[in-house]
Amino acid sequence: MAAITLDRRLLATGWTDPPGETPYERSPSASTTRSSQATDPVNVVVVGGGFGGLRAAHEIQRIRSDREVYVTLIDKRNHHTFQPLLYQVATAGLDPQDVGQGLRQLFGAPRTSFGRWRARRRNPVRVVMGEVVGIDRTGRRVVLADGRRLAYDHLVVAGGAVTSTFGLPGVEEHGWRLKSLQQATHLRDHLIRQFEHAAADPDRVDDGTLRFVVAGGGPTGVEMAGAIAELAFEVLARDHPTLDVRRHVEVVLVEMGDRLLPAFDEELGRTAASTLERAGVDVRLGTALAEAEADHIMLTDGTRVDTTTLVWVAGVRPAGVAGLLEAELMRGGRVRITPQVHLPDDPRVFVIGDMAGAPTDDQLLPQVAPVAQQQAAYVAEVIGAQLRGRPAPGPFAYRDKGSMATIGRNHAVAELPGGLKLSGFVGWVAWLALHLLTLVGFRNRVSVALSWIHNWWTWDRSSRLIIDPPPADSRDAQVESTPVYPIGP
Repeated sequence: MAAITLDRRLLATGWTDPPGETPYERSPSASTTRSSQATDPVNVVVVGGGFGGLRAAHEIQRIRSDREVYVTLIDKRNHHTFQPLLYQVATAGLDPQDVGQGLRQLFGAPRTSFGRWRARRRNPVRVVMGEVVGIDRTGRRVVLADGRRLAYDHLVVAGGAVTSTFGLPGVEEHGWRLKSLQQATHLRDHLIRQFEHAAADPDRVDDGTLRFVVAGGGPTGVEMAGAIAELAFEVLARDHPTLDVRRHVEVVLVEMGDRLLPAFDEELGRTAASTLERAGVDVRLGTALAEAEADHIMLTDGTRVDTTTLVWVAGVRPAGVAGLLEAELMRGGRVRITPQVHLPDDPRVFVIGDMAGAPTDDQLLPQVAPVAQQQAAYVAEVIGAQLRGRPAPGPFAYRDKGSMATIGRNHAVAELPGGLKLSGFVGWVAWLALHLLTLVGFRNRVSVALSWIHNWWTWDRSSRLIIDPPPADSRDAQVESTPVYPIGP
């Protein structure tokens, strides 16, 4: 026990990779006697550094019990991404570092005496950068791509979601996605470069170079279409005085349903559509994408739209780690779970967030951050009750705190509990406040607030940088081929 206490003290002061055999590497339930099992350290492995995984690690870190608890947080990237603001990175409103926070920064060595005192009272968290390629539920180990095998007593799988193209021809090759900082910065480079191409060659203004299509009328699609319109008509129009932006630039939003924001109140959906149309967005309802090529798309109503920019935000599916569990999958590829958020045949494995299903199909929850965060807190409560020998909490119950979507400058819609509905400037201020409060990291909150003040006051964007090198053939092919990212947590 003395060795374990020493490890914990060192971990609490920032030494996150102790050499030799540690509680992280020991086989689960290695002890053979009841008394030793009651004092053995407990390994909790969390897969995924998104909203659910991050909340799970923080909550489990706070569990107080007589047993040592060691938390391992695994992600294929070394940072957490605040995905609700990725569209602002893609439209030059924010810098990538404004919406990203290093995982080791969040769980690293405290810099103050109070922080070190508080860390000693919390369970240590080790951050592991790696891609999960296997889950051995029999041996209770998580297998990484580099061969490492991490033991667990409890496993929390919060791998999130990746873009789903529903098998539509050409979308995988020619559609821009928006699930990571890398994708957002690639898209930003592409959007700005389109204006550079049109300014260099006036013939390009009529071939779809300045026509931007957003597929998907949910919150991300609405926010993306409004942001592109503001970037083009209010910012890049001043950068390129030789271009008649109002005449040649088109922003098209395509939604297969009969209204935007189908999860919102119908009145708010109509408000979003009318606000976008006033901002210059061509809203097309009742039609969907049929196929995509490098220089055009086809809609299901037979319409051809010439464009070299298709932003696909019309659907998601659980990340590939869901298939590694060898568990029953439900509609949409989500993992069936019990009311206690664990696998029906394995109470040590919890599944939360976008990849979590439900006991039945009619109980599926929306794939949004609040669901993942509330499930994470519930899982920590379950694990804490087990370690303290207390009764398990009742079934998980989601508390819907409302939904919001911004439509552009000074406009947003919000649907809050109790039937309260906000729109216009009031809704926009509420949207700003909520996102500032939920951003991870004090520096990020300050930086985003200052950027928003600058953008609003000056009608400008400070991040109009092209980072990527130009493509070899930027006229006949898509200006940047959309990278194919590995599927993982």
